[in-house]
Amino acid sequence: MELKRRSFWFFLVLVVLAGGLAAFMRRDAEPSAQRFLTDEYGRTIVAHGFNTANSAKSTKNGLPEFTEADLKREHADMGTNFVRFLISWRAVEPKPGFYDTDYLDSVAQRIAWYESRGYTVMLDMHQDLWGVGIRSKGNQVGNGAPEWATHTDGKAINHHDMWELYYLDPGVIRAFDHFWGTTGKHPELAEHYANAWHAVAKYFADNETVVAYDLMNEPYGGSIQGPAFEAGALTDLYQETTNAIRSVDQDTWICVEPQAIGYNWGAPSGLGFIDDPRNGDPRIAFCPHIYPLPMDLGGGYEGDNKKLVDATIEAWRNNTLRTAQRLGGVPIILGEYGLDTTKPGALDYVEKVLSVTGEMGAGAVYWSRDDGSWGPYESDSSERNLVSVYDRIYPRAIAGTPHSWRTDGNRIEITMTPNPKIVAKTEIQLPRIGFENGVNVSGGSLVSWDEKRRIALIDVAGKSTTTVVVSPK
Repeated sequence: MELKRRSFWFFLVLVVLAGGLAAFMRRDAEPSAQRFLTDEYGRTIVAHGFNTANSAKSTKNGLPEFTEADLKREHADMGTNFVRFLISWRAVEPKPGFYDTDYLDSVAQRIAWYESRGYTVMLDMHQDLWGVGIRSKGNQVGNGAPEWATHTDGKAINHHDMWELYYLDPGVIRAFDHFWGTTGKHPELAEHYANAWHAVAKYFADNETVVAYDLMNEPYGGSIQGPAFEAGALTDLYQETTNAIRSVDQDTWICVEPQAIGYNWGAPSGLGFIDDPRNGDPRIAFCPHIYPLPMDLGGGYEGDNKKLVDATIEAWRNNTLRTAQRLGGVPIILGEYGLDTTKPGALDYVEKVLSVTGEMGAGAVYWSRDDGSWGPYESDSSERNLVSVYDRIYPRAIAGTPHSWRTDGNRIEITMTPNPKIVAKTEIQLPRIGFENGVNVSGGSLVSWDEKRRIALIDVAGKSTTTVVVSPK
């Protein structure tokens, strides 16, 4: 067991080192994102929120243990504007060819909670370790795919204290190999997956609060890894699923993720180009994750670990910008990042990620909106340290093209090119403390200030690139 664990991490270290070296040797990426998700007015959406929630992986109905009161508190405490809402194939299609509209109705009910508070929603078809049919000693360890779509061929699934090690088990690998077509025995599975997304997209096509579909959480290639998997079976699945979605939904953005192993630790991606058949400009976005390996191994953000983590973030940044550029200059959203915030330097790490994504012109969505050491609240509902970092000044929506934004305490500096054709104004979310005496704006003018919602509307005139600064009076 110990040898197997060391071998697994040795493999990952090699992947990360190779990816990081490649990133630092190449500096040909654009300095920031070139395109952006937009709202109904054409403003750039800046995602600042949570994955909601990890609890959905194990509930019987596939819904997170999350109430409207929980959202009301999150909104009041942190002014979030975006959610990556977990859904699952097993809940959408519990039986082959049967799509559970009761489940979709329940998802829609929760989306209405967000809509009433001005949020935008990404629906994330989540999986880890394939699906609910992946069990060890009778206990479910996987989530996502339905049991009827799980074929392990009786191969072993062992017990592990470290959940990542399950990815090396023959039964888990075989389940993925059947899905990706590696075995050639279950070609119907990928078609079912695309059709499940077709059902979701048909249901939510006219819901303006749902702005994006994340096609698959952290894809894993089974026995085929790296560029061979990403450029092959993964790209093929994304294309098939995109085609299925576009037959019923022309407008919602489609988010694609790279292979998680390697990319999450700073390695490059071999993901292929996705052709969007919609009428008009393509609406494909790149939505990778980041979990630096030194922190995945249990370390904090301090000392030598901090240097390694910063190197990973820099490699990830360069590879993300480069991949988005290669996929057609697509928008970027960091779909997941997070950590145990009891670790040394944890809040500094969150600030670092938010700083880097702001410089990239990318939104960021934290993992996750669950109680405990990774989340904003304890199980007794008391506020945790994460709230102080997430209750911050940030641009909710930008009436033009942002190039970067930088926060220093309660001061934000946004470099943008305004678009005079957009009638809605730039929205700035303000924190709970610091703006009691009003709002100062340079580079634009303050149109209004909603003290209750803590939102300032800013008008930025002209067509030239400018810098807007918002700070307390």
